[in-house]
Amino acid sequence: MCRFHIVVFAAFVGIFLRTFVQGAPFPNKLDPAEVPNFYELLNNPEAHLSLTDGPDRADRTAAHGYPSEHHHIITEDGYILGVFRIPYSHKLQNQNAKRPIVLLQHGLTSCSDAWILQGPNDSLPYLLADAGYDVWMGNARGTSYSRNHTTLSTDHPLFWQFSWHEIAIYDILAIIDYALRTENGEGQDAIHYVGHSQGTTVFFALMSSIPAYNAKIKTAHLFAPVAIMKNLSSPLVRYLGPYLGHRNAYSILFGSQEFLPYNEFVMALFFNICQPDVLYRPVCESAMKTLYSGGRVNMTAMPEAMPTHPAGCSTDQMLHYLQEQQSGYFRQYDHGTKKNLQVYGSEEPPEYPVELISSLVHLWYADSDDLAAVEDVEEIANRLPNKVMHRMADPEWNHGDFSLNREVRKYVNEPVISIMEEYELKNSET
Repeated sequence: MCRFHIVVFAAFVGIFLRTFVQGAPFPNKLDPAEVPNFYELLNNPEAHLSLTDGPDRADRTAAHGYPSEHHHIITEDGYILGVFRIPYSHKLQNQNAKRPIVLLQHGLTSCSDAWILQGPNDSLPYLLADAGYDVWMGNARGTSYSRNHTTLSTDHPLFWQFSWHEIAIYDILAIIDYALRTENGEGQDAIHYVGHSQGTTVFFALMSSIPAYNAKIKTAHLFAPVAIMKNLSSPLVRYLGPYLGHRNAYSILFGSQEFLPYNEFVMALFFNICQPDVLYRPVCESAMKTLYSGGRVNMTAMPEAMPTHPAGCSTDQMLHYLQEQQSGYFRQYDHGTKKNLQVYGSEEPPEYPVELISSLVHLWYADSDDLAAVEDVEEIANRLPNKVMHRMADPEWNHGDFSLNREVRKYVNEPVISIMEEYELKNSET
């Protein structure tokens, strides 16, 4: 791999993993009392690390007493998605009641685990289950839990030939239909939807590309909505955009491959050193304290993210976002003039007709989000016929705060559940 591509890969790590670290400056001075004695740890003759497989999403949920299911859903184009479900609450014992369905969809390089990092007292899936909902958590193709296909291996380059457009029109569509077909979904014709970052992009793409699916949405809650990207302030995105946001030699070399190839040994290593009761837990905690400072992030839960993050994706997803940043439009993937003519019948890719999104959309956005600028969110909102705006009052609230902020229950999760409850109450009376 040439030096340019090494730099590009390193830069992309900074861009898209920054959703987990932005808004938290590195500490100027570390308190020696808080720094573990690594020499003592590594020279302890009793210290040893016997690698065991890390838990999957179902294991994590079941550990808190919640019923948990792991479903495998096949998309129309052959990808096999690992989707997790909390069907009911063990606290309510409401398995025999008809429960409204909610689908949660993660962001880029993340997976369903991101929704449960804050534990049963604060994480949205648990709060929803305890409020009486049937909770589904999607995993996009190419992520840790969705690395299978009916005919293709992950070693085959065609496996990685997809962007978030395909995640929208195949993956999200398949999960919605599957949830509505599964026992509790029978007799229901619509769900609630919650997405973060890329989880919002795919919602916009699906609902504008296949407008009939708007009828299957009760309420949509989009955290840090990403569609139009011309005003975003991320320095790395703005730097790389001119190089990789156009169809050229650089983007062709970088495209259609796995980003940060998945390594089971590394993931198992992260899981084992971050377990609460192992000798090396201080190493994991120290790394988290270095990355996340300022008191905004729930530090107790953060090491739990390491075994599954980054969760994997295609480089085409990243290229598609950089194309959006360069063009200033929310439109389909740019394959280059020749292939665009074959695929779209025009030299330029078509814009997504978001005016066709008729479902009720709640947009949750923030002033300090460097990937979803206020101006861009408000521009896309102006084109939506049925939306409600939720601008975060905290001026420091950023992209990652929608999942990692220690007060996310108070400022986001509880208000979202209240809106869903209001919808359900209103429609039960009609």
